Amino acid sequence: MTDLSQIVKAYDVRGVVPTQWDEPLAELFGAAFAEITAADAIVIGHDMRPSSPGLSGAFARGAAARGADVTEIGLCSTDELYFASGSLGLPGAMFTASHNPAQYNGIKMCRAGAAPVGQDTGLADIRALVERWSDEGAPEPAAAPGTITQRDVLGDYAAHLRGLVDLSGIRPLKVVVDAGNGMGGHTVPTVFEGLPLELDAMYFELDGSFPNHEANPLDPKNIVDLQARVRETGADLGLAFDGDADRCFVVDENGDPVSPSAITALVAARELVKHPGGTVIHNLITSWSVPEVVKENGGEPVRTRVGHSFIKEEMATTGAIFGGEHSAHYYFRDFWNADTGMLAAMHVLAALGGQEGPLSQLVAQYDRYAASGEINSTVDDQTGRLAAIKTAYEGREGVTLDELDGLTITADDWWFNVRASNTEPLLRLNVEARDTATADRVRDEALAIIRG
Repeated sequence: MTDLSQIVKAYDVRGVVPTQWDEPLAELFGAAFAEITAADAIVIGHDMRPSSPGLSGAFARGAAARGADVTEIGLCSTDELYFASGSLGLPGAMFTASHNPAQYNGIKMCRAGAAPVGQDTGLADIRALVERWSDEGAPEPAAAPGTITQRDVLGDYAAHLRGLVDLSGIRPLKVVVDAGNGMGGHTVPTVFEGLPLELDAMYFELDGSFPNHEANPLDPKNIVDLQARVRETGADLGLAFDGDADRCFVVDENGDPVSPSAITALVAARELVKHPGGTVIHNLITSWSVPEVVKENGGEPVRTRVGHSFIKEEMATTGAIFGGEHSAHYYFRDFWNADTGMLAAMHVLAALGGQEGPLSQLVAQYDRYAASGEINSTVDDQTGRLAAIKTAYEGREGVTLDELDGLTITADDWWFNVRASNTEPLLRLNVEARDTATADRVRDEALAIIRG
C-alpha cells in the first residue's frame, strides 16, 4: 500500500511521479472525493506537467464511477479552478504541484464555492477511505455512474477578474511577465487582452519540465531573468507567477523585488475604499506595516496563522474583505475567499497606472521596516530548539511571547517568529525591525540559539 502519510499534506496531495503517485491511486482519490463530499457533480482542472492529464483523467473516472457528474476544464491555473468551483457551485480538484520541481505532482481540493478541504475538513477522511480501499479493494461502481464532459471557462474567468478591477482607464504601462513555463502563460494573454498594457512575455510556453528555471519566484534565483529584462527594457514593472499561477511576485522599475507584505498593504488599502470599515486578514509573519495601513484606512486587521486553510477559515468567520500572506498568496471575498495572484497583480497595475510616479515610489509608503526574509535552518530536534528559544527570551523586560504559530517574540522595535516545517526537519525564522542594524542583531542572536 502507498504510504499516504508521506504525500498527504495540509491542503493537497502531492508525491513523486510515478513512485508515490500514479493513475490507479488518483482514481481511488476521485472516488473518495466524490464519496466524502457527497457531490452529485464536481469540476476538475490540471496544469501543464506531463503527468497531469493522466492523473486528472483517472480522478475523473473514479469520481464518475461513484455517481458524480464531472466537468473537466482542462488546462487552467489554480485560481481558474477556484473560479469554476465558485461560479458553478461545485467541489473542485486541481492537478498541480504548484511551485515544486518537475518530478512532482499533486491535487489541491476544495468544496463547492472554493471552500478549503483541509486536514480537519475532509482531507483526513479522504485519506482514510483511500487507505481502506487500497487494502480491501476498490468499491463497486454506483448503480448510475456519472458523466464526464468538457467545458472552457478561461474567458469567463478573465471577464470576472476584469469586472473586479477596472484597468481600461489606466495610463499605458510596459509590463514584463515571467510565467516560468507555467500556467501564467495560459491565463495572462486572455486576462490582459485589449488592456493598455505593453506585454513582454517571458517563458510563456507551457512546459512542465521547466527548462528555464523552477516556477518558484519565492527563491531569488528564479527571478533573476525577470529583473534583468525589466532593467534592460525600461519596463514599468515585472510580474512572476509560480507554476500553477495562483501566486504573483512583483519587481519594480529598477528590477528590485517588492515585498509581498507591501503588496498586501497596497491591496488592502484599495479594497477598503470599496468596502469601508472591512476586516483584513494577515498572517503573523507579514510586516508590521500591514495592520498599520489597514487601521490608517479605517479597516480592522486580524492576525492569523500561516496557511491557506487558516486564512480561508478566518475570512469566512470574520467576513473579511481581503487576506494576504508574506508568501504572496492573496485572498479576496469577491473571489469566494480564494487566493488569486492574478487579481492582486491587477490591483498593482491599477494603482500604478492611476498615477504618474514609478512603482518604487508608490510602494515605499507600504514598506516601512527592515526584514530578514525567511531563513531556514536544519535541526535535529525542532521541539527542543523552539523550547531553547522560549527559555532564552522568556522573562526579558519589554519582551512578549506568543505561540499562535510556532513562537513569536516581540519587543518595541523588533519581532521575530520561528516555525517548524511540517514536511522537513527545518525551523523557519523571520525577523523584522525598525532599522537594518537591529534586524541583523536580532537575526544573529536568534540563529545562534536555533543552530546551537
